[in-house]
Amino acid sequence: MSRHRSNDESLLDHVERRRRQWSRELPDVDTVGMAVLGRLRWITLQVRPAIERVFERHGLDTGEFDVLATLLRSGPPYRLRPTELYKSLMISSGGLTDRLTRLETAGLVRRIPSESDARSLLVELTSAGRKRTEIAFREDMAVEKSLLAALTAEEREQLGRLLARLAAHVTARGES
Repeated sequence: MSRHRSNDESLLDHVERRRRQWSRELPDVDTVGMAVLGRLRWITLQVRPAIERVFERHGLDTGEFDVLATLLRSGPPYRLRPTELYKSLMISSGGLTDRLTRLETAGLVRRIPSESDARSLLVELTSAGRKRTEIAFREDMAVEKSLLAALTAEEREQLGRLLARLAAHVTARGES
């Protein structure tokens, strides 16, 4: 429970109000997990529409952007095997196929034969795909920076490090 208690309930966020309710009903239960994970979930739900609007302005959905961004991050020649893509994106091969079809129709990726395996295709980012992805990513990062404006640069870096440590712990436990 927070040590900085306020008697004015209107100053509390929904998570702290819930924690106080649980504290009254089950005072022996530690609700610090709710303080962190509940707020992370709430923040994610609140910021998602602003981020999705960025991609929509560029004719993409979040899943399509993820494919393009993965290809761009891979570096020149900006091509990967479909298996590398769907493992990186943690989606099914069928889900990837649908995204690739839409992106190929839009001229943002192309499927080309693999030079090393004639039975295999590679997915390659086109120049139009690279340009659109770079513009959308820059805009996305500007939106995300503005969403974090309540924190100082040092606080943002510290929070990033703490969340990375938490993510590593959760991953190591096999609960991700």
